[in-house]
Amino acid sequence: MTDIHVVILAAGQGTRMKSQLPKVLHPVGGRPMVERVLRVARSLEPASITLVVGHRADVVREHLRGFPDLSFVVQQPQLGTAHALQQSEPVLAGKTGTVILLSGDVPMLTAATVGRLADTHASAHAAATVVTANLERPYGYGRIVRANGRIARIVEERDASPAERHITEINSGIYAFDLPPLFDALRGIASQNAQGEFYLTDLVAIYNRRKMPVETLLIENAQEIRGINSRTELAEVSRLVRQQKNEELMAAGVTLIDPATTYIGPDVEIGADTVIHPNVTIEGQTRIGAACEVQGHVRIVDATIGDRVSVLNFCLIVGSQVADGVTIGPFAHVRPDCVVGSGAKIGNFVELKKTTLGPGAKASHLSYLGDATIGANVNIGAGTIVCNYDGTRKQQTVIEDGAFVGSDTQLIAPVTIGRGAYIGTGTTVREDVPAGALAVSAGKQRNIEGWVERKKTAAKT
Repeated sequence: MTDIHVVILAAGQGTRMKSQLPKVLHPVGGRPMVERVLRVARSLEPASITLVVGHRADVVREHLRGFPDLSFVVQQPQLGTAHALQQSEPVLAGKTGTVILLSGDVPMLTAATVGRLADTHASAHAAATVVTANLERPYGYGRIVRANGRIARIVEERDASPAERHITEINSGIYAFDLPPLFDALRGIASQNAQGEFYLTDLVAIYNRRKMPVETLLIENAQEIRGINSRTELAEVSRLVRQQKNEELMAAGVTLIDPATTYIGPDVEIGADTVIHPNVTIEGQTRIGAACEVQGHVRIVDATIGDRVSVLNFCLIVGSQVADGVTIGPFAHVRPDCVVGSGAKIGNFVELKKTTLGPGAKASHLSYLGDATIGANVNIGAGTIVCNYDGTRKQQTVIEDGAFVGSDTQLIAPVTIGRGAYIGTGTTVREDVPAGALAVSAGKQRNIEGWVERKKTAAKT
């Protein structure tokens, strides 16, 4: 089988984006656009992947350091697409097979289309194969000029004649090339055009003059080859990507009450019969089980949520694990590294930070629980605060199974509340409480009769 080598062009500055961030690192549907292209490239199981970088190359390299199979070459200055591809010659020198050329700012291209491109190119024994599409409004794209039904050349918008601008078949910028003749042919490209750049599109005419076969792959879904050059296009493509994800989830049995206001990342998994209300954002590596309900204005990031979980309005859950049958919210904040046991309840205005809340435990209102291990069936009263920071480092609090913590309690870490212990309302706990004990720190209440009237009289004199 012929080796496949993928080259991805990602050197451009993207001036219309008006951003310090390299264009290819802008996220589309929750993932940087160049990462989407890389995932498609990997679907070919190529012998090599080369990324051509230029503008802020160091930033792109650093962002993609998690792709160990990736080679980088630098295009500096940026003198056009042919010049960009030429920069990969040192990496590909001496190799044979097929080069699949992708663009780092075309994130909707599918693995199926790239696979068809490779197959079409191989079966036709072509020197080059061009992916094309028909657009009703082809403004801005290079046009496919045909002679006797076959591709003769590609003309860029700026260089096209009025008649050529009426052609609706456009060049996608996605190609397959036979590797052995490629770089010699690239050296034959001149920069005699409106931009003074070396256009890769000129390679088609060069191959035709050399009697080398050039094929095309016409795709039906032109959305796949949409490039991104502005913030407006970024938003439009992101909307289409989110719509695809939402449709996949609904087809799998998830109810999205208002898909237009539901933002779900590409790697999110959600079980059947779960209901997602409007204005919900679910990101990262989140997994949500079956028969859950996520109400409005909730954000969940990198969390694992069990079955039959209810997340009420205006909650934030990040980097945590939530077991089956839990209720969270409204207005709750579960910060990273929390574990919430089955059947537990986290009520309104409760915040958890690096805390384990045992099965059946309840923190129903207005509490902060940080760096704590809380056992099964513990009751946390309203206004409870775990004072976990001593000014130097975070300290641990342990509340064992079945303990009852009264309202307006402060737990000064490090401290342990024993199994089944009771903490009286308004207590400041500075020492460990033995199992089954009652801890109180408030003094006896004293009422001073007539105090209010005497105060009013004194104020008048």
